[in-house]
Amino acid sequence: MSQRAPADRPVVTPKHLPWLRSIAGDLATATLTRLEETLPWYSQMPPARRAAVGSVAQSGITSFIQWYEDPGSQPWVAADVFAGAPRELLRSISLQETLQLIHVVVEMVEERVVSEHPDLREAVLRYSRDIAFSAADVYARAAEARGLWDARLEALVVDSIISGETSQEINSRVAALGWRADGQVAVLLGTTPETPDPDNMRKIARKSQADVLLGIQGRRQVAVIGLPEIVPKPATAIIKLAEALSESFGAGPLILGPVVNTVSDAPRSAKAALSANSVAASREVYSRPMQADDLLPERALAGDLLAKQTLIANYYLPLAENSRELLHTLRNYFENGGSLEATSKALYVHANTVRYRLKRIQELLGEDMTDPRTSFVAQVALSLGLISDAENGIRRD
Repeated sequence: MSQRAPADRPVVTPKHLPWLRSIAGDLATATLTRLEETLPWYSQMPPARRAAVGSVAQSGITSFIQWYEDPGSQPWVAADVFAGAPRELLRSISLQETLQLIHVVVEMVEERVVSEHPDLREAVLRYSRDIAFSAADVYARAAEARGLWDARLEALVVDSIISGETSQEINSRVAALGWRADGQVAVLLGTTPETPDPDNMRKIARKSQADVLLGIQGRRQVAVIGLPEIVPKPATAIIKLAEALSESFGAGPLILGPVVNTVSDAPRSAKAALSANSVAASREVYSRPMQADDLLPERALAGDLLAKQTLIANYYLPLAENSRELLHTLRNYFENGGSLEATSKALYVHANTVRYRLKRIQELLGEDMTDPRTSFVAQVALSLGLISDAENGIRRD
């Protein structure tokens, strides 16, 4: 009883095999010539890469003969052919270019083989189908592997930023991830939602022409936001993007670190965001997102040196270096519970004089000292400044 070939395999005719083997060399040479003539990207390649692509084409022809000879064997799998070429070849040749290569090889086989033996047409057609599917499979697996590698690299970059590493490799690593943002950067930090949706977060960022690096560290979710240089008012743009991303975080405080100039400076933004997040529980009411600098006094009380220096620079030094009278007035105003009458008595001046000085302080600092939150921030700043002067032996008479 005769055996039937599988439905998706041609019936092998032994008389064709010696002839196919005899023309394999000439067919490979003709194929390389056709590649030079029809594929500009092939002729523009460096010699080593061109030779590697040529070996792929020759392997395809050889594999066709083996495939035809043994119906039970596997069809030519692109991964096996690429195994003899440099590993970078798969990265340097796109799927479209690979399909163009396949088209030329199959075209040459059709011209030489089918023209002389029309009964081999079905075999060539089936082989071209298998080879196309094999190539697509190779690129799909490569894309999956690249996705896993990108995810690991992205997690590594985010970890480096959060841990405060000032590695010079950050720029090269983000470039490998396709980071194009050449403008300002900020770190957004909050809790991990029950069902993280990084794809939606990236979609939101793309709508704002921004890049975003995402990382999940247990209960903490981190987004490193980067803007293109051409965006006007980048600080405002980052705040708006952070607001749009807020729904992708879990419940609880959401902290936006200060804006920095480049992604290599992102560890500074992350450090401030982490510090603010650690003291966010001290605020009963907070916005989402809340800027890290909105928690400067709480951060300073928790030992954040940068927060202390920022408060002294923003509140204490402008008064201490410009007007000891205003500094003295503000100290007394705070010590008397914000009472104009009590302050005027303590300073032996009229209440209107105190009002006038408070107005001058507001003009100098850009802050209204009658606002409860501003008053608290300034009190902490003045205390820190006075302590710093005392520790450093500075007298401001």
